[in-house]
Amino acid sequence: MLTVEEVKSLVGKVKDPILDVPLEETKGIVNVTIKEEIAHVSVKIAIAQLGGQPQLDLQMAIVEVLKENGANTVGIRFEELPAETVESYRGTSKDQPQTIEGLLSKDNPVEFIAIASGKGGVGKSTVAVNLAVSLAREGKKVGLVDADIYGFSVPDMMGIDERPGVDGKEIIPVERHGVKVISMAFFVEENAPVIWRGPMLGKMLTNFFTEVRWGDLDYLILDLPPGTGDVALDVHTMLPSSKEIIVSTPHPTAAFVAARAGAMAKHTEHSILGVIENMSYFESKETGNKEYVFGTGGGEKLADELQTELLGQLPLEQPSWNPKDFSPSIYQTEDRLGKIYQDIAQQIIDKTTK
Repeated sequence: MLTVEEVKSLVGKVKDPILDVPLEETKGIVNVTIKEEIAHVSVKIAIAQLGGQPQLDLQMAIVEVLKENGANTVGIRFEELPAETVESYRGTSKDQPQTIEGLLSKDNPVEFIAIASGKGGVGKSTVAVNLAVSLAREGKKVGLVDADIYGFSVPDMMGIDERPGVDGKEIIPVERHGVKVISMAFFVEENAPVIWRGPMLGKMLTNFFTEVRWGDLDYLILDLPPGTGDVALDVHTMLPSSKEIIVSTPHPTAAFVAARAGAMAKHTEHSILGVIENMSYFESKETGNKEYVFGTGGGEKLADELQTELLGQLPLEQPSWNPKDFSPSIYQTEDRLGKIYQDIAQQIIDKTTK
């Protein structure tokens, strides 16, 4: 396993993307920690300017060099170098780079909300699309990134049958139910398997953030892959900051596994907005009796463990479909679950606008 000094030596040779000077020279390696039992390396890096493609390229370069030399996973945090350090290298040159704009700019007011789960099959994507639509129904400008690269399903769930447009070098997202959507599904042949490796997937995610014309957004919802693998970690390290919602079922085992996703959010210094318990119970329309098919208590237990709150409990229920505007997984405002999602959306707004 790598030592702290070896990490500093490897990362130190990587250049600051703005100053074109090795990080060891700018004293840009602020901190290094290693968890030997899981071969995880965390580094804190100071660079001349935060945000945009240069930071993402630097991140990928650091992850690549550390994984090539023995790290299983890599966590990266960024901060800015002191102004005097930047100026000492930059001088008074007229060729100073322009301020980086766009979705990942540190000055962008958009709220990133990542929807995560510890395992597949708990309804994470269903929660993501319905929260996005519910926020749009509240008058918010919303984008949705289907970052579940291997298990993309958002376009089908929302009834999207068109492809994004292209304007020059920019991708124009598809808009549906007032939500701007981008997904890996738009860029592969139907039912074709995704067999890309990590760096290629990371580049695709980078493009989702930097080459899509999102316009002004209040919220960007990210449907993360289940678990705590490389793609989920890449998303966490790309974003300047994000809030996370953990989705689980009431089953104790599902809640136990979901706690890992919450732990990763805290480990990468992102905050947890709350827990949503899906498939909480089935209520018979004939008798009104509730059947707790997957047990009880998992959502509350998970919220307590992550020191957050339970935002809502969603029963098992089929959406009512509008044949003229078919979206198989979107609950209507008059549906019982549609009302619950609307309540959760209002909680999100209240929590993020204080």
